[in-house]
Amino acid sequence: MKALILEDDDLVSELLETVVAGIYPGALVKIAETLDEAYECVRANTFDLFITDWNLPDGAGLDLVKQIRKTDTDVPIVMVSGRSDRDSVLQAAHFGIDGYMTKPFDVKQLHERLVKVLKPSQTSVPDVSELLESSLEEVVQLPSDVDPADVLELISRQDDLSPAQLAERWREEASVTARLMDVANSTSFRRTGKPVESLRDAISSMGVALTLNQVLALSLDVTGKLKHEALRELSRTHYDAALQVAKKAQTLAIKLKKPPVPLQKAGLLSRVGELAVLKVLNDFIALGGSLEMTEAEQLLRKWSQAYGNRLKVQWRLPLRVRELIGAVHFLPTDSTQEDRLIMRAAAMLAAGSDRSEECQRLLRRLGIDTEAPVKD
Repeated sequence: MKALILEDDDLVSELLETVVAGIYPGALVKIAETLDEAYECVRANTFDLFITDWNLPDGAGLDLVKQIRKTDTDVPIVMVSGRSDRDSVLQAAHFGIDGYMTKPFDVKQLHERLVKVLKPSQTSVPDVSELLESSLEEVVQLPSDVDPADVLELISRQDDLSPAQLAERWREEASVTARLMDVANSTSFRRTGKPVESLRDAISSMGVALTLNQVLALSLDVTGKLKHEALRELSRTHYDAALQVAKKAQTLAIKLKKPPVPLQKAGLLSRVGELAVLKVLNDFIALGGSLEMTEAEQLLRKWSQAYGNRLKVQWRLPLRVRELIGAVHFLPTDSTQEDRLIMRAAAMLAAGSDRSEECQRLLRRLGIDTEAPVKD
């Protein structure tokens, strides 16, 4: 299912996109900020749903409605506008819209309206490869309670954040609070012999940097959001692999007296491509498609790198972080940067390949005794 959203307010268009994606798994959403962009999209594509604002920088969204209705009287069109007067509503209704929502709109009502105008059962099952290819062109979203992009933005300015600010930000996020309280009360943080009693105290005991990495790990755990057992199993495998790489990278960094948090972060992000592909495969099955485990694994191998690269750009990850993530998967033999050597060695250790020739060579180059086991 393809939807076009014509809206010049970034926050509103992102919210509309999220609502549409939540109702119609696998929906491909195009966003246009002007009438000219919308007309260009319509010329190049066919859409199953239109959502348009009324007031736009270069005209009125009603003009798009008129244009669409000249050739298609059935496709659902919903107008979102700041105009709530009776004349405006009647004028829009005259041109055959299927719904009219006034701003600021109620998300629940918007959800209900969109469900009514286009039933999920009306959507056809796409080819899985075509869905993966087209989804790669859109904004890639992981189906977690916490958006990794938001956490990465916080990490980029962590020196300016306090435990009180983070506690206030997450005070209504039950999953975040539960994770941080659990970690803070674990043996490694129970220095005083007393459990922490508040989210702010939990963050204070861990420090802002480590707290943000913990929340990043939580945001990347999409397993519980996947509805199909085979995909959940694959998700758990790749998520656990990322956690192990992060853990080994942290251990090596501490052993070599290097700051562990940046390397731990790179390890956590080392499987985002696989997790994004699994999200699209989950959408495909929700649309009525079917996949064998072997086919899902083949698609992961084929598409994970492309989706990983897409997310690195979408999340605006610094070049250094991208290079560290890349080193997890491949490292030229002539590479000399210690941080990259650590990441590749961490990947080998996490995979249980500590006795392999490559891992032994990496450890020797890092000055680590290859006869002694690397303990966490």
